[in-house]
Amino acid sequence: MRFRLTPTPAQEQALLEHCSHARYVWNLAVEQHQHWRPGRASAPGYAEQCRQLTEARRESAWLAAGSHTVQQQALRDFTQAMANFFARTHRRPTWRKAGVHEGFRIVGKRGNHWDVRRLSRKVGQVWIPKVGWVRFRWSRKVPDAAKSFRINRDRAGRWHVAFAVIPPPVDGPGTGEVIGIDRGVAVSAALSTGENLVVPGLRETETTRLQRLQRGLARAKPGSNRRARVKTAIARIKARQTDRRKDWVEKTSTTLARRYDLIRVENLKIRSMVRSARGTFTAPGTNVRAKAGLNRSIHEAGWGLLVIRLEDKAPGRVEKVNPAYTSQICHACGQCAAESRESQAVFRCRACGHVDHADGNAAKNIRDIAAGRVVTARGALQPLGGAVNREPQPVLTSG
Repeated sequence: MRFRLTPTPAQEQALLEHCSHARYVWNLAVEQHQHWRPGRASAPGYAEQCRQLTEARRESAWLAAGSHTVQQQALRDFTQAMANFFARTHRRPTWRKAGVHEGFRIVGKRGNHWDVRRLSRKVGQVWIPKVGWVRFRWSRKVPDAAKSFRINRDRAGRWHVAFAVIPPPVDGPGTGEVIGIDRGVAVSAALSTGENLVVPGLRETETTRLQRLQRGLARAKPGSNRRARVKTAIARIKARQTDRRKDWVEKTSTTLARRYDLIRVENLKIRSMVRSARGTFTAPGTNVRAKAGLNRSIHEAGWGLLVIRLEDKAPGRVEKVNPAYTSQICHACGQCAAESRESQAVFRCRACGHVDHADGNAAKNIRDIAAGRVVTARGALQPLGGAVNREPQPVLTSG
């Protein structure tokens, strides 16, 4: 549950100090754990780090001027991050950088009644240690179950407060309907019902201005005020694009969770797909710029975020299926041929002549996958990734 924070200039300076303290403590903890090698004593745990933090605050006036709650919570978050790393659910925590990782977390009292209060229909306040009451836009009700909140600042200079709460799942219609989703670059999400959904991106005027600013950034002197202004302007345009993508993902995932009981998507390895083709000095890659453009298009399409939000809103109702041959199999007759996909948008079966949108045909195959097989229109089961009938299928007619 995220809200837009509107601090005063003095409060903004205090918030930036909190961010610096939290980042400094986090990076010290990272350094301690990276110093460990086999044969050395184990890295200090949370209790020992808290004791060291108390000594550091006694010796450093800069740390002592900050909030002990903010700094101690940074150590607690790092401890949880290391536990997630050892549980093999997350990556190893690494360094935080100024201007990129600007944020900290506060754990309040049970119920949050003293941390948040409402001033008017659209304005609320949240209490932050050593900062005071900071206003935020009251766009919806703050959940009473939230016991902590996080303050962060994005690259565009906007402040947000996010209350940690798990929303209830979205209930399905109970009709047993199944939907298949094929994700692509030109069409962000093609549904088996024939709908093609596209993430709204930047307008033509915004794209032109972004390119002009990027050229100006290349000419700006590093460390100059002009370079900082251009970077902020670029970040604001990028933030606008990100906000539109997230808004599209939230609305699309909610609609799909409400309309269908079972949602089937491709099990794509996105992290491997967006890997750079740059190569090494001795073995340089090929088509590096084209691959970089494809990687940007994949990120802008919101492939991973859409599935994450679907799993959050419809737990247990999202199935990831093997994507092998789903774009080459004709949904009408079961013929598998790579030549049937004439272009990015056109699928024309070489056996039966069935014509369909290429992504829509793949979405129908994804929808009809059961136990690793595709159920064709005639009821035949064609295995995915195995021996597939590549010959034309006879048409059964009555009489």
